[in-house]
Amino acid sequence: MNHKNSSGLPAPCIVDSGIVVHKTDMLRLLQGLHRVRYDHQQDGEITNTGEGCVVEAFDDPQQATLVANRSLYLNVHSFDYLELVTNGEETSFALVQDTRCLCLTPIASPAEDRSAHQLDAAALEAIVTEALSASWDASLDDERYLP
Repeated sequence: MNHKNSSGLPAPCIVDSGIVVHKTDMLRLLQGLHRVRYDHQQDGEITNTGEGCVVEAFDDPQQATLVANRSLYLNVHSFDYLELVTNGEETSFALVQDTRCLCLTPIASPAEDRSAHQLDAAALEAIVTEALSASWDASLDDERYLP
């Protein structure tokens, strides 16, 4: 069974390398990232490098892409296309706009990121539960000693 889009052509299939121009596809790829190394290039020269976490990937023509304090807020509308580049076992995401390129290389695999995130969520839940329990205990103590 061959599914075709409105143009009559099958949807693209990109495996490990290629150029992605559709903003929805770019967004899906970026939302899967967490910890990354980044290189910012302007006119072929590296201007900034670092490591950080992709806090948010979004699609809004009115907002900027921001990289500060090891946090990346990526707007697909800041870029013309995303190029997947594979070097051996590592795939990088090159976000390109004119002579600017923000290249992101995942530091951990998506599976490692998910397990770390799940552990963080479980630890956070335990902390919140403990804080709520302490708060309830404190309120019960206050009620017992009211005149």
